[in-house]
Amino acid sequence: MDILFCGNDKVFDGVLTAGLSIVRRMEKPRPLNIHIFTMELTRVSPDYLPMTEEHARIIQQALCRHNSQTQVILYDVTENYEKHLRGNANEGCYCSPYTLLRLLADLYPMPDKLLYLDADVMACKDIGLLFDQDVSGVEYAAARDHYGHFLISPNYINAGVLLFNMQKCRETGIFEKARQLIRVKKLTFADQSALIRSTTKKKMLRHWFNDQKFLYKRTVIRHFSKRLFYLPYPHTENIKQWHVDKVHKKFGYTCFDDILEEYQSIKNTEVYAK
Repeated sequence: MDILFCGNDKVFDGVLTAGLSIVRRMEKPRPLNIHIFTMELTRVSPDYLPMTEEHARIIQQALCRHNSQTQVILYDVTENYEKHLRGNANEGCYCSPYTLLRLLADLYPMPDKLLYLDADVMACKDIGLLFDQDVSGVEYAAARDHYGHFLISPNYINAGVLLFNMQKCRETGIFEKARQLIRVKKLTFADQSALIRSTTKKKMLRHWFNDQKFLYKRTVIRHFSKRLFYLPYPHTENIKQWHVDKVHKKFGYTCFDDILEEYQSIKNTEVYAK
């Protein structure tokens, strides 16, 4: 399995917890490559620092304890971002420029099948149930967006979990088309909107492959995206899986405790502090 994450140094907690959930929920070991796109973009914000080789080493060491066939590969994509997306119309949008990095996937030697994941996800079952889905003849497979399929379009997808057929993507040029849109047009949901508008053919997945609001018995991936709460008054909260106390108090989840306890143990070590 080949999985892609994107982000700066601040998504380390997300990639670590998501990665631990993947290897700990595997029914049996299998080769796993974790690809991470990162970059330095301090010209936009002093906070935009890249993930480091030390981050990658810690993640790989933690994951290999559960699946020895795991490799973590870090890519500094700064040069290609500056070449293809510098100063684009969406660089200062509501989300950080790091969400745009997946649009560079065709510029690197990625395998023919690639699962992109946002860092705020947790595997509840063997992620092979998703990765082994047939995507022949389509550019990608995705589940509906929980709110968007009501408010925008019945088949409006959430781009936080995307199973790419990279061979088909290269044939249709979906990434280059999306980059072109991003460069010249300010879009409501930036790269998600660009990908949707550039799509030739997609496969719709059932919601349990990307549950963005609730946790069900069939849930394969729980996506901790921003969600609406009605009590004690209507409001939104952006609770991530590494916000351990809130995961317990707000959601009442205990099913991730084995993973989060290991994460906290790693976080409290001296090597993490460095």
